[in-house]
Amino acid sequence: MTQERKISVTLAILLIVSAGVRAFLAWFTELGYDEVYYWTYAKYPDLSHFDHPPMVGWVIRFFSLDLLLQQEFFLRLGAVVIGTLNTWLIFRIGKTIRNDLTGLYAALMYTASFYASVVCGLFILPDAPQSLVWLLTLLFLLKALPDRELLKESRWFILFAGVTTGLALLSKYHAVFLITGTFAFILFYNRRWFTAKETWFALVTALLLFLPVLIWNYRNDFISFAFHEGRMLPKKELGLTPEFFLLELLGEFGYNNPVNFILVIASFVAIGKGKEFIPRDYRNLILWIHLPMLIIFLAVSMFRPTLPHWTGPAYIGFLLLAAAWLEEKLRHKQKFRLIPYSMRAALLITATVLVIGTGQVKYGWFSITRLGITDISLDMYGWRQVGEKVPPVLAQMEKKGLMQTNSPLFTFRWFPAANFDYYVCEKTGRKVYAVGYLPRIHKYYWINQLKGDLPKGSDAWFVGFSDDYHNAEGLYVWMFDSISGPDTVNIMRGGKIARQAYVFRLKGLKEDLKFPIIEP
Repeated sequence: MTQERKISVTLAILLIVSAGVRAFLAWFTELGYDEVYYWTYAKYPDLSHFDHPPMVGWVIRFFSLDLLLQQEFFLRLGAVVIGTLNTWLIFRIGKTIRNDLTGLYAALMYTASFYASVVCGLFILPDAPQSLVWLLTLLFLLKALPDRELLKESRWFILFAGVTTGLALLSKYHAVFLITGTFAFILFYNRRWFTAKETWFALVTALLLFLPVLIWNYRNDFISFAFHEGRMLPKKELGLTPEFFLLELLGEFGYNNPVNFILVIASFVAIGKGKEFIPRDYRNLILWIHLPMLIIFLAVSMFRPTLPHWTGPAYIGFLLLAAAWLEEKLRHKQKFRLIPYSMRAALLITATVLVIGTGQVKYGWFSITRLGITDISLDMYGWRQVGEKVPPVLAQMEKKGLMQTNSPLFTFRWFPAANFDYYVCEKTGRKVYAVGYLPRIHKYYWINQLKGDLPKGSDAWFVGFSDDYHNAEGLYVWMFDSISGPDTVNIMRGGKIARQAYVFRLKGLKEDLKFPIIEP
């Protein structure tokens, strides 16, 4: 069997096995807080949303057949399909910048990356559609921008990149780095593209596709942009915080797989020493798109908390450099390996984390603290039980006349509002209201208005949890004549109580409740 054939077979096995594993996990586990919140993007579509642009909602609607198929697997199916396409795409890009073995190494690294294969390839988050159009854009730009002759084929690729950049902007605001990186490369390395009408058509196309988000923000006082600006600006009260910087680095180390992280650093060192393992234009374009993102978020982490997945797209680009460096190193040593030892270690780490993580989520292998306090694995567990056990409790009390029939659920922020919406109320027909101010309820500021106001005298339910306890009286005593309870519902895992749900009765709304609630 030729080397090329061996690489093709190995890639095919990688695609099939990784897709199968992710499909199983998509069916086996419950939705996390963020995932079920993005389901509301599909349930209540709009031109854009408070947290992110609308693409993830469109993906959910498409793969669930317009929400006809509501099971977790079908809500996540888009991410599973995208993860498989991405693995093939990064292989194609690796082959473009060097050779097919580099492409295979890039695909292996991508699969080993927790961010790439799980965050983008299993969980239904905005990162999933963004990762697909990001890689497509990168492929088109690599095929176009290094061309000094501006051939017809290259001009078509730059137009394609305009379309995929627009789709990336409709996924997450990170896509602005695709635009800035492109124009930086043109400015410093190939200014002839400034004279090509296709360059400007591509930019206009991207902005036109982004227009729905701009319109929505204009109608809502640019609240989404202001929200993300607030997450980026330094907090004066914190000052310089090196511990946040270290946490960010540790997060990137883990999210992208420790082996991948080390290989990326090694490739950067090699570049710093002047070693050329891919053509300069390819290297420079990859760096100009991805390196500024890493620098900016690392700088932000010096002054406020950040999340490691914010730099995820940057590391997708860096994996290509690491794959090319690794292939060059092994070729120099005359060692041909389809799956190098470093990649085997990286894949083993990811497989181990997935097995342990899934076991903890489903069975509670490790007793972290009593009743799940600080146990983040409960983010993805117990909601099916809540959907099974809580509605009969509510219905029984309403049947006894203790509460008005079909009283809505109240909560105080976007999670667990979306969890109640999906796991409890979608099946029972009840309404959920996240009663609070915009910074806490996010999209529910608009969802509440769609569900309608509540008249004076209305009753409502509040369900709190032992691992996220908030007293109903402290939240709603000013709104209702009386608050009673709680009744306790046990959520079991591995034969033990993992958390408890506390059901409170909120009786007699004192005044008409009109949405939105305006912050004083």
